Amino acid sequence: MKNNPAEFFRKFSNRVSKATGSFWAFILAALVIIVWLITGPFFSFSDTWQLVINTGTTIVTFLMVFLIQNSQNRESKSLHIKIDELIRATKNARNALIKTEDWSDNEIDIIEKEFIKFSKNETKKDNHKIHTIL
Repeated sequence: MKNNPAEFFRKFSNRVSKATGSFWAFILAALVIIVWLITGPFFSFSDTWQLVINTGTTIVTFLMVFLIQNSQNRESKSLHIKIDELIRATKNARNALIKTEDWSDNEIDIIEKEFIKFSKNETKKDNHKIHTIL
């Protein structure tokens, strides 16, 4: 597993996603734009000057889509596994709800309507009180 490219990509995309979502990454991006704007008059706001930022942002955006999607897919899968375990371990839960992410949109809509109806009935029972843990 030491030289596994998929494992390297997983670790790399996770680190890049965390880093690019940070405050400092935003500051860096803002500084790049500010420097680019300041250099505009020196290059007479030429087509080449505009092409530099357009090309740079296009390349970064293109690569980030794949890195962020990889991290998002992994986090989503992990969350589904945790929720599936809670459903499986809960006595009165319906095990049929495990793996609903594989259901068709129509099947999900049907179960969503059932939960909305259930929620409305529970709200009426509670006399419209909202319970919080605060």
